[in-house]
Amino acid sequence: MVCAALIALGLAGCNQENSYVPPPPPKVDVAHPVKQNVTPYLEATGNTAAVNETALVARVQGFVEEIDYKDGDAVKAGTVLFVIEPEPYQLALDQANAAKASADAAVKLSQAEYERQAALVAKTFATQQDLQKAEAQREADLAVQQQAASNVKQAELNLSYTKVKAPFDGVVTARLVSVGELVGASTTTLASIVEFDPIYVDFNISEKDVLRIRGDMVKRGMTAQDLKKVPAEVGTQTETGYPHAGTLDYVAPTITASTGMLAVRAVLPNADRQLLPGYFVRVRVPLFEEPGMLLVPDRAIGSDQSGRYVLVAGKDDIVEQRKVEIGQLVGELRVVTTGLQPEDRVVVTGLLSAIPGQKIEPQLMEISAFAANGAAQ
Repeated sequence: MVCAALIALGLAGCNQENSYVPPPPPKVDVAHPVKQNVTPYLEATGNTAAVNETALVARVQGFVEEIDYKDGDAVKAGTVLFVIEPEPYQLALDQANAAKASADAAVKLSQAEYERQAALVAKTFATQQDLQKAEAQREADLAVQQQAASNVKQAELNLSYTKVKAPFDGVVTARLVSVGELVGASTTTLASIVEFDPIYVDFNISEKDVLRIRGDMVKRGMTAQDLKKVPAEVGTQTETGYPHAGTLDYVAPTITASTGMLAVRAVLPNADRQLLPGYFVRVRVPLFEEPGMLLVPDRAIGSDQSGRYVLVAGKDDIVEQRKVEIGQLVGELRVVTTGLQPEDRVVVTGLLSAIPGQKIEPQLMEISAFAANGAAQ
């Protein structure tokens, strides 16, 4: 009887139905986009280039007597770097000066003769023909005097060429000739000199960016000269951020038709020579401030084959996937140019728990002021 009672109780328990209780919606942090003014940046890649770089050549023929610098020296403009034997050119100058002195004496004599003949003609003691001969001789002597003066200047110039000087402040490369070597028989490069401070940065911007910038300039009443006041920031491939600052220096007057790009150049101070000509660098140029931009944490933005998106808590706290277009980074935040409204609740944490089409329990939070005010990257 006891066994029968236990069996009956067991069967009664099996007849009770089990009911499924769904788990509560996941708690997910959401936040409204931050609204603030943002200065957009035009970013490009470019190359550094020397403001001045030239070859030092021998302009007169002769043997190299002195090399007055060490390879790689930083020199000032006017510093003597090479001396080519000056004696032949000093002798040529002395000869030119002697010829000039002789011509001066001849002019003095012919001038006196002309004046004497003019006085005799006035007293009818000489003919007009005598006066004309004296005048012709004076003119001929004057021509010889001018030629002698030109020869002196040429001799002085040739003598000055025997000292090859730095044309500007810069660093001189390794010498290409030796003491005692004959140079100047043909075009002979002795060395090169490169100016490092300041330094150029050449880069290109697209036609689309050109149109946008020109449109903003028209709205603000800016001229082409105002562009040279626009700052430019530069960073090398191994540097963090853009530690080198300068200004725009040149904008090409035309767009290259084959590439649709416009050549732009910036100039930067480079006294410590941190930038060398030929570096591949990153360039950032601040544009005009845009008010009321929306920003969300960069980590809250996802991507798929159709582009970028964010997850938002929609009606009845149902997760929606919202397609967006993004702009630059500002600290830890990313500018969202289209796809969001200020009142949207963007999922900022717990992204794996927020599945589009499913309900969540949103926990409203504020994006930190630190992230909102971080430096632009």
